[in-house]
Amino acid sequence: MWPTFGRLRSRRVDGGGAACLFIGRRASGVRAGVGSGEDGGVTTQLGDLEEALRARVRGEVRFDAQTRALYSMDASNHRHVPPGAVFPLDADDVVAALAVCHELGAPVTVRGGGTSIAGQATGNGVVLDLARHLNRIHAIDPTTRIAHVEPGVVLDDLRRAAGRHGLTFGPDPSTHSRCTLGGMIGNDACGSHSVAWGRTSANVEWLDIATVDGTRMRVGRGEPVPTTGRAGEIHAAAFALADANLALIRRGFSALPRRVSGYPLDRLLPEHGRDLARALVGTEGTCAVVLGAGVRLVEAPKARVLAVLGYADDFAAADAAPTLLRYGPLTVESLSAGLVALASSARGVELPPGAAWLFVEVGGDTVAEAAGRARELAGGGPSLVVTDPAGQRALWRIREEASGTATRMADGSEAWPGWEDTAVPPERLGAYLRALAELMGRHGLRGLPYGHFGEGCVHIRIDFDLLTTRGVAAYRAFAGDLADLVVAHGGSLSGEHGDGQARAEFLPRMYGPEIVELFGRFKAIWDPAGLLNPGVLVRPHPVDGDLRFTGMRTPVSVEFGYPADGGDFAAAVRRCVGVGKCRESAGNASGGVMCPSFRVTGEEAHSTRGRARLLHEMLIGDVITDGWRSTEVRDALDLCLSCKGCRSDCPVDVDMATYKAEFLHHHYRGRVRPAAHYALGNLPLWARAVGAVPGLAGAVNAATGVAVVRRAALGAAGLDRSREIPPFAAVPFTRWWRDRPQVVGSSRPRVVLWPDTFTNRFRPSVGRAAVEVLEAAGLEVVVPPGSVCCGLTWVSTGQLGVARRVMRRTMRILRPALDAGLPIVGLEPSCAAALRTDVPELLGAEAAGLAESVRTFAQALEEYAPNWSPPAVNREVTGQLHCHQHAVLGDAADRRLRARAGLTGDLAGGCCGLAGNFGYEAAHGDLSRAVAADRLLPALSAAAPDAITLADGFSCHTQITHVSARHPRHMAELLAEALHTGDGARGV
Repeated sequence: MWPTFGRLRSRRVDGGGAACLFIGRRASGVRAGVGSGEDGGVTTQLGDLEEALRARVRGEVRFDAQTRALYSMDASNHRHVPPGAVFPLDADDVVAALAVCHELGAPVTVRGGGTSIAGQATGNGVVLDLARHLNRIHAIDPTTRIAHVEPGVVLDDLRRAAGRHGLTFGPDPSTHSRCTLGGMIGNDACGSHSVAWGRTSANVEWLDIATVDGTRMRVGRGEPVPTTGRAGEIHAAAFALADANLALIRRGFSALPRRVSGYPLDRLLPEHGRDLARALVGTEGTCAVVLGAGVRLVEAPKARVLAVLGYADDFAAADAAPTLLRYGPLTVESLSAGLVALASSARGVELPPGAAWLFVEVGGDTVAEAAGRARELAGGGPSLVVTDPAGQRALWRIREEASGTATRMADGSEAWPGWEDTAVPPERLGAYLRALAELMGRHGLRGLPYGHFGEGCVHIRIDFDLLTTRGVAAYRAFAGDLADLVVAHGGSLSGEHGDGQARAEFLPRMYGPEIVELFGRFKAIWDPAGLLNPGVLVRPHPVDGDLRFTGMRTPVSVEFGYPADGGDFAAAVRRCVGVGKCRESAGNASGGVMCPSFRVTGEEAHSTRGRARLLHEMLIGDVITDGWRSTEVRDALDLCLSCKGCRSDCPVDVDMATYKAEFLHHHYRGRVRPAAHYALGNLPLWARAVGAVPGLAGAVNAATGVAVVRRAALGAAGLDRSREIPPFAAVPFTRWWRDRPQVVGSSRPRVVLWPDTFTNRFRPSVGRAAVEVLEAAGLEVVVPPGSVCCGLTWVSTGQLGVARRVMRRTMRILRPALDAGLPIVGLEPSCAAALRTDVPELLGAEAAGLAESVRTFAQALEEYAPNWSPPAVNREVTGQLHCHQHAVLGDAADRRLRARAGLTGDLAGGCCGLAGNFGYEAAHGDLSRAVAADRLLPALSAAAPDAITLADGFSCHTQITHVSARHPRHMAELLAEALHTGDGARGV
């Protein structure tokens, strides 16, 4: 049962603030409902609230279990289950939703990208998701350098639009590809460039806002001050509060560059222009709702150069950071060796000697000018000056993904936020870090510090035990001690992410009771009933309350081994801490893959984070109540393409493809499955049966070439009727191999060519070409005896029992080759990836040595025929890099092979949209083509008409033939053909 919301009257408590009254029961440690003030005696059922919202809001209103589960968490340690979510279409819709909630006494939680680390974007109020529709950039004035934006605009989208005018928005948190301007305003976000351009509060000119009672006004510099109505009352009360406490405010608010904690009441001082807009920045959605903003843009440097400086340890880097400020850098960021060792993005990246580094970016009118400044500040110590933009991006990726990388220690133990971003004066940073290390040692805690050292801000995720009662008590004790330590060093509890629930309880230690009382009175001016984000910042929930792990079932009996998580499925799901890289806006084509379905739909349920949230809630069981049988989880996972992109693109290595296979296995266990699971999951069996009967392949191909027959067959199998059916090979690759004269007793290096189902039964020309090229490179090729299969199709449809039997048979056949140390060369990226990951993770020790033996075609040539030169093709290429290759196998060797063959151009990133069985299933046709239109089709269109189209993956090859007029080829086919021309074969 959900609680009722009372129609509420406000009352004065503790000097004028609004009190919080929790209504209803507490279940599983989750606050079931929140109200404020005194209960007026009139109750309203939750259903009435939903009905009223549907009647007056034009956008979607969702109060279903899936939605409540999706919005139960942000990127913090806390969890609150909301009654539902509203997706307003525009500012008028927001005002309408607020009016309904105000009339019925229902609290409200405003949400943007949901990446808040302190708990501001999770609450028991009706969630107003402003990211979905309020994402328009209304105007950019290059003369005044003011941009008019809606709160749901993603920062990188604004920066791209401003970049056309040579401008940018200065603050840039590491979540810049998915965080929203509204969220940045709520938290007073900073980022790496605030050392040059300040926090968000320094870059806001005006705000268009609505109070919870529906009053709308525009506040800020140059805006007229209303004198009548509710808006006039608010202005008068806010200014009177400041005027009555001038000395207290002047004395209590330091000039610390990263003072983000509390309400910025000092912005109301006369010497600061009595700026009500900037006084609202950083109030964390507790006073008003931002409907629009005028934000200041700055001139982007024409050239940027990155200096990376090496130090003996983090303390030395902290001591050095303030000394660099005299050079006027754009950034002074730190990174520790421990984080670099954990970051997959750091592989192959060059860093100067040291155990800690400062990333110092400088700008200039030319690269030469900026490089000269970079070398000057680098001095004589270990350093690296990077002028190449691609090299800079590679280094910045390591730093920006640290918020995810830091969630796992080197031994695999979990680390959490909560005290993620304390800040002290930069000149005291070294001393503070040493004291922090000593304090953590006393409490038996570990963490890897990094952060904005130029402004004294330290990020650190700490290995708190938040799963046991004793561990939570220790967390609380440490939090109090750390708050005292920060205050002793003249610092701020928050230096970037705000207080939320994570730190607000300790604000009296930083500001003292008098100023904290002013915070309560300031909120009461705007929100007397206490309906906006209650429990955050003013009269906060306790720091150790409402933790997201309460009630989570662990361990759970599962099929995969989850080796990185000790076999614990719950720990694997906990990997998702909510940083939301999977929610990158559609314009952020960074070359990664995840999350293709979210990029098309924009739905939280279709992001990796959303699916992880649902699995998390499934393991708790109080919102998602059906466990493995949950339809809410099934429906969200249904649009997961199993692209494995998150396995490499997610900073914390979430592997949703594996989680999906696990879920499907349990969900359909002992039940009839969808027809597509039988049709496509058993594809190796159907293909083998067709190939076993002479002439049957031709007959099947002829029959399915008839449109009416093909559509009927596809429909009966639960597949998309508009698709073509790939023709079966008349002569499978393995039959061609058996009939081919074999070379015996060769002294050449031997490699095992993997005859995957797709190469063997559908594209044997790829296998024949690979043999030709590998032999031309001086290698001896062998093929496994008997029928082998990686089990991929059964894994992707969750038929893990069958997959395990198939894999075990394969391992018996492969064992002699593995024991002999032979490499297994995969031509189909999805199958090679399955051999490297799925087989070992399902079979464990039975697959010992397999993952280390798998090579791609290009890797095999590079490693085992290093002196061979490929034929010169000298052509432009386009096409698709298979998502499994991107995620599991890597394509560095492929890029080098293409370069050596004289091939120019890049393959499309992202996912082709077919993704194995996904794009063939009847319900997925439109989404599959939409995913292709996101990156693949633009890449094909941008290439020259005579460019060679490459697609090593069978899915990518099929999708390209279905959505374009191009005819893709495998790299092996291209090289084999070039060998025949005789213009490039140069031997060993």
